[in-house]
Amino acid sequence: MNLQNNQQLNINNLIQDEVNRISTKYNKDFLDCEDIMKITGLGRDNVRSLLRSKNFPTTKVGKRQVVSVLNFVTWLTLNNNASEVANG
Repeated sequence: MNLQNNQQLNINNLIQDEVNRISTKYNKDFLDCEDIMKITGLGRDNVRSLLRSKNFPTTKVGKRQVVSVLNFVTWLTLNNNASEVANG
């Protein structure tokens, strides 16, 4: 049980450090399509598909879809860990 708590603590620290880094670098609390393209290296069509997907944590502001830095980093970290487990 202690190992699981340490792993959760490490993931939480990783997420917080990455949120701080991205927030400072982009001077924003919310990311738009352009920001996500820069961070991930994905093209506009792929990022727009991601923003429209049901499991991606977007927030609608007027007609724009944005994602908080915290939700983006958490989603990225947890989905990356899930795919690593699935891929072995």
